[in-house]
Amino acid sequence: MNTQYAVNRQTGFTLIEILVVMAIISMLAIMVAPNIFKQQAGANRDGARSQIASLEAALDTHRLDVGEYPDSLDGLMTNETGRASWNGPYLRRAVPKDPWGNDFVYDASGREFTLISYGADGERGGEDDDADIGL
Repeated sequence: MNTQYAVNRQTGFTLIEILVVMAIISMLAIMVAPNIFKQQAGANRDGARSQIASLEAALDTHRLDVGEYPDSLDGLMTNETGRASWNGPYLRRAVPKDPWGNDFVYDASGREFTLISYGADGERGGEDDDADIGL
């Protein structure tokens, strides 16, 4: 057989094969993506609860030292009362924002306080991911 006349065949994938693979990958992504986003929303809610618990512990320590809760969360970082019994700062870093980048809502009346996150929408009330979070 003469090798001069051999047929050159190119190997590779056809357009149809590539489109089928792309369709399969797209279908898998459509099925998996909602579960991933649900996990992220749950992680944000858990993170907010954890941050609130840490802030509550710092607020309780402040109350033990000073005798009352600070007027704002900034009182955990600076001595707003001017009292010598203040033994802060009570947080290692600045007052954190909630997992959605919003400020925590804090209200104190000396001996009691409320501390909540308004959730993903940053507004009072809501359901699911937008629900208020507090302990």
